[in-house]
Amino acid sequence: MTREDWGPSRWELIVAERPGHSQWYIERFRAMEREGADIVGEARLADAMLGRGSRVLDAGCGPGRIAGWLAARGHDVVGVDVDPDLVEAARSDHSGPTYVVSDLSELDLPAAGIAEPFDLVIVAGNVVTFLAPGSEVEVLRRLAAHLAPGGRIVIGFGLGRGYDLASFEADVSSAGLRESLRLAAWDVRPWTPSSDFVVSVLEPSGA
Repeated sequence: MTREDWGPSRWELIVAERPGHSQWYIERFRAMEREGADIVGEARLADAMLGRGSRVLDAGCGPGRIAGWLAARGHDVVGVDVDPDLVEAARSDHSGPTYVVSDLSELDLPAAGIAEPFDLVIVAGNVVTFLAPGSEVEVLRRLAAHLAPGGRIVIGFGLGRGYDLASFEADVSSAGLRESLRLAAWDVRPWTPSSDFVVSVLEPSGA
C-alpha cells in the first residue's frame, strides 16, 4: 500500500482545517522553553539507552526539541517530519541535526542520501496518533528498515486518542517487531493496566 491508499495524515487534516495551527504549535514550545518547562524528557530516556555518538532518527521531529537536545549531547541525529513549517522551525531553533521533510509512511532516507542506519528511532509527541489511519503498519516497517543491527525503536503515545493499545500491539506484530519493554511514561514509571500512556521499546522479531 502507498500514501494514495490511506490519504493524508491526521496532522495534515488538522493543519488544513485550522490554518496557522503549525505556527501555534511552534510558538507553544518556544514559550514553554522560555519559561523553563521541561520539554526534553523523551530525549533524556533516549540518551540513557545509547552510547556516546550514536545515530538517532527522530521520527515526527516537529520543531526539533528532541533532535536538538540529543545532537547537543554528541549524537548524530536526523529529524523527519511531514510538516515543512515544523521542519523550518527545527532548522532555525535547533541546529545541529539533519532535517528532512517526509511522510513517515514513505520514509526512505537512503534515497535522500542518508544511507547509514540508526541505533535508535524515537517516536515521541503522540506522533503515532497523528498518522493516517491504516498507515501504522507501513510506518513501523519503514522505521524498522532504518535500524542498524541491535537497533531499537521507542514509541510513546497517550491512550484514548483514537489508536488503542490492542491495535498497536497487532500492528507491531504485523510489522515484524516485538516489544521488549513497556513503561507508563518517559520517566520510566512502570506500566499497569490502568496507565493512560504507553512507552514501548521495540526490536525486530528476529533480534
